[in-house]
Amino acid sequence: QVQLVESGGGLVQAGGSLRLSCAASGFTFSTSDMGWFRQAPGKERDFVASISWGDRSTYYADSVKGRFTISRDNAKNTVYLQMNSLKPEDTAVYYCATKGNRWVTSYESGGQGTQVTVSS
Repeated sequence: QVQLVESGGGLVQAGGSLRLSCAASGFTFSTSDMGWFRQAPGKERDFVASISWGDRSTYYADSVKGRFTISRDNAKNTVYLQMNSLKPEDTAVYYCATKGNRWVTSYESGGQGTQVTVSS
């Protein structure tokens, strides 16, 4: 059973930084693409970033390019999201995700995500 547990969210002022972590279990992490999605109040869940399992290629939503960095540690079955220069519009619940035939976020497997709130 896929389990994804996020941590590291919190309240930060605009311009600040946070580092999110996602501990994964229940599947072969080292050969799985991993990603982050976020959902702001009243909005749909949107793609933020992903990292492939092979060459560790990374992809980012235009809104976070140059500010966020995704990385992974296969030895720890953990994926990270370093968020710098945070803006109030980054406020959302952030969900970790793994990609099989499609992206499956922690929300779909009963996870809580982690709240990020950026004050202006």
